[in-house]
Amino acid sequence: MVTGSKHKKAAVAAVVGNVMEWYDFAVYAYVASIIAKKFFPGQDEVAALLSAFLAYGLGFVARPLGGIIIGRFGDTKGRKAALLLTIFMMAGGTVMIGLLPTYEQIGFYAPLLLVAARLMQGFSAGGEWGTSTAYLVEWAPSNQRGYYGSFQQMSVVAGLLLGSGIAALMNTVLTADDMQGWGWRVPFLIGGILGPIGLYMRREMEETPAYVAAIEAAPEADQPSGLALAVRAFGFTIVWTVCFYVLLNYMPTWTQKYLKLTAAQALWANTIGLLVLVVAIPLMGHLSDKFGRKPLLLACCACFVVVPLPVFNFLISGSVSYMELIAVQVVFALMISMFSGAGPAAISEIFPTRSRSTWMTSGYALAVAIFGGFAPFIAVWLITTFDSPVAHSYYLMGSAVISTVVIWGLKETAFTDLK
Repeated sequence: MVTGSKHKKAAVAAVVGNVMEWYDFAVYAYVASIIAKKFFPGQDEVAALLSAFLAYGLGFVARPLGGIIIGRFGDTKGRKAALLLTIFMMAGGTVMIGLLPTYEQIGFYAPLLLVAARLMQGFSAGGEWGTSTAYLVEWAPSNQRGYYGSFQQMSVVAGLLLGSGIAALMNTVLTADDMQGWGWRVPFLIGGILGPIGLYMRREMEETPAYVAAIEAAPEADQPSGLALAVRAFGFTIVWTVCFYVLLNYMPTWTQKYLKLTAAQALWANTIGLLVLVVAIPLMGHLSDKFGRKPLLLACCACFVVVPLPVFNFLISGSVSYMELIAVQVVFALMISMFSGAGPAAISEIFPTRSRSTWMTSGYALAVAIFGGFAPFIAVWLITTFDSPVAHSYYLMGSAVISTVVIWGLKETAFTDLK
């Protein structure tokens, strides 16, 4: 019999590991401007920043491959085994970045090794998202899948929050020279310390009842192709990943450049937005259990069609206070929370349990690789190409239109049992 305490224990184990995992993956973006100088010198400021974000994006290129391989591993060997593998690989890639010699020390090998570490992290992240989402949703009581599933996205944002907060703290307590010299390494090395904590938590996890039941019912059954369902998951994910990586990862870089903030100011504003997002996501997950997934998902898409352009025009008007910037980041956080609260359960419910990890992870990871991982790069390119600091707004708006079409065609699944 599955008790309430088992549900909660499983959720805590998954969430703690997930926070560590996504801290490791995301912290790169918060020191990207320093990495640009350390690993891509001899270029102008824009070219170096583009190179740094290109290396960041390459970590996402490995995500579909990791999604397919680790997702399949999670469907054949279990969710727990897959989640132990992902956290081990992520910690290794993170420590590698923290210890890497710079371009000045070893020349061309430095950016090559940086890319290798990002690819290792990306492979891990590709399997992590879908497997941890499946784990949480499959452990959830049938009337709380939105709430439990939201913990996955909440823990992703908590990892970003931890990364942003530590980067902000480092920029506050260290001088600019210290940060450039050695301080940028500290957030990565902290990830190496945190990794074993997540690994220990995951060793204590139990396999999900839904997965065990599916294996017992048909242990060797061939599953029909989930390709068509994966295509839906791909379209579903586009606005989710674009708004996430433009507004949470690239935003500190944008505010430093166009609002003339210090690195510490930009990161603290971003950290406050992330804190609001962490709190709002479970609330939205709970609301999706009460009122359905689609109302929240479609409301989020509508907001990202209407809001970005006027808001970014407001920010560059020249008369915006720091508190007004924080208010904008809070509004963006609340908009994202509608999708991030309902999204994990909604995307999980598209797939049958026996093949959920493989196909959900594949569709999601491919969308993230194409539209999310290169979102900061695309944002910089759009702004530079069109010579407009608000040109990245159109990327947000276009992604929202595509996902609206896909979500409109999905069935409401909040009130039905998992397949």
